[in-house]
Amino acid sequence: MGELCARSVLVTGANRGLGLGLVQHLLKMPNPPQWVFAGCRDPKGKQAQELQNLASKHSNLIIIPLEVANPASIKAAAARVGEHLGGSGLNLLINNAGIAKVTKIENETLEDMTEIYTTNTVGPLLMGQAFLPLLKKAAQGSPGSGLSCSKAAIINMSSKGGSITHLEGWEVMHYTSYRCSKAALNMLSKCQSLAYREDGILCIALHPGWVQTDMGSGAGYMPPLTVDDSVKGMLKVLSSLSEKDTGTFVDWEGKVVPW
Repeated sequence: MGELCARSVLVTGANRGLGLGLVQHLLKMPNPPQWVFAGCRDPKGKQAQELQNLASKHSNLIIIPLEVANPASIKAAAARVGEHLGGSGLNLLINNAGIAKVTKIENETLEDMTEIYTTNTVGPLLMGQAFLPLLKKAAQGSPGSGLSCSKAAIINMSSKGGSITHLEGWEVMHYTSYRCSKAALNMLSKCQSLAYREDGILCIALHPGWVQTDMGSGAGYMPPLTVDDSVKGMLKVLSSLSEKDTGTFVDWEGKVVPW
């Protein structure tokens, strides 16, 4: 198993938590990507300060304004990324941006369900559509017939909380709208894997573990996993994926997660 060798990577929700951790680790790799695109809603805001500091030190880090619940923002981001890449494509799209609300099932509302589904499920769908030409271009420009993250891939950040077979943590936190959105994201990942396989694009759903982020700690419990450990594990998993893995749901240690 070698190191991830993607020439270009886009991470959504990159201003904090797992998104920021992924960007930091990608930049620290012995052979970092030529381009790391960090998508976030407000690149000049206070929550993006750490990302701005990184960009001032790394010329290969490009911050992209991106709201994954806004189709116009997604299209504009795809155009900007395409301009930076010139004639080459995008190797790796990591749909990390997501939201959750701590709400009991009896208190769920149409507005919350719609907002969370739009961001967590529809967003990755629209991202895949908008960046498909760049992913195809990367796949066409890569040698070999197999699938890999170094060639072209869509990684959808899911959650074991969306598993219908193994509904983890229900006693601790309901998160009904979040769970439903992630279950739907898992199906989207499977559909993308079938639709884009002939284009040379690998697609998976990835569970990062229960991580010490603002979202992970939202229910008032301390998650067992640090961002650093989760990201290290996920990057190791991404480096090992091949055509046999496309369409699967795996975790940060490479274990298959029950659907």
